[in-house]
Amino acid sequence: MGYQKVLAGLALSASLIAGTASAQDMAFFRIGTGGTGGTYYPIGGLLANAISNPPGSRACDEGGSCGVPGLIASALSANGSVANINAIAGGTLESGFSQSDVATWAYTGTGIWEGKPPVEKLRAIANLYPESIHLVSSAESGINSVADLKGKTVSLDEPGSGTLVDARIILEGYGLSEADISAEYLKPDQAADRMRDGAMDAFFFVGGYPAGAIAELASQHAVKLVPISCEEAPKICETYGFFASDKIPAGTYEGNADDTMTLSVGAQWVTSADQPEDLIYEVTKALWNDNTRKLLDSGHAKGKAITKETALNGVGIPLHPGAERFYKEAGLLK
Repeated sequence: MGYQKVLAGLALSASLIAGTASAQDMAFFRIGTGGTGGTYYPIGGLLANAISNPPGSRACDEGGSCGVPGLIASALSANGSVANINAIAGGTLESGFSQSDVATWAYTGTGIWEGKPPVEKLRAIANLYPESIHLVSSAESGINSVADLKGKTVSLDEPGSGTLVDARIILEGYGLSEADISAEYLKPDQAADRMRDGAMDAFFFVGGYPAGAIAELASQHAVKLVPISCEEAPKICETYGFFASDKIPAGTYEGNADDTMTLSVGAQWVTSADQPEDLIYEVTKALWNDNTRKLLDSGHAKGKAITKETALNGVGIPLHPGAERFYKEAGLLK
């Protein structure tokens, strides 16, 4: 967060000294991310840098910023999907990152948003990168498919988590319910500890791979990644538009020498319908220019996964009209 503010401050000071900018030439655009140790925060910093073009900056074709003219964007550390959506709804953030499933539940007032007012003005700018659903089983448990979870001790993650809701959807898609398993509700690192002790057969985790808790477990205990797919359980993808097919590559975790097919929810960039169409059009355009591609490829391990071709994958809420205009012009949307 600090370096974004410094950059913005330096650019602003320079432009004011040069007398090239007036207050109405500038706009500020905040991106709510997650904790500083996660993936959302560094990705947010890269994107803020990419879309910023403070007054007085060199033009893109002269080797300067290729962002939105007059825009100063900053990435803010925040508590993740739910906090970002609440801040966007309340008008204290212009945009933020969210899991696609959480965004869909917020927009429709379902899932973890059940009983709360739906965030009907929530709009998508882009799907960024996949957060993979991991179903990790102990090799000695004999669990090779979701159906094999019947009668086993399985952790579904904590109450209130997105993972818990996703785990319930997957069980249902394979014809199971919590009553069919011995369900526990632990964080992944706690579930991994229990598996090491022989007291846990399997657990669910949603996040980008490689996940530290699972990598550490796999180095000490024989584990198997269990495949999840809509070919086996078509009802899942028919009912829930925010899931996309995904693959955890061979060798990501010790002892798993083959690719594992799974589902993912997208890490998505969302905003409010109240944001101006022209501004979000320019933000979307800046996100997908060639200069940003270089920043993403060199700036973070997950940056390479952020591609224009997957920008609409698993988007379960309406696109912002500005983003929609860009994708139509780019031929990615009819």
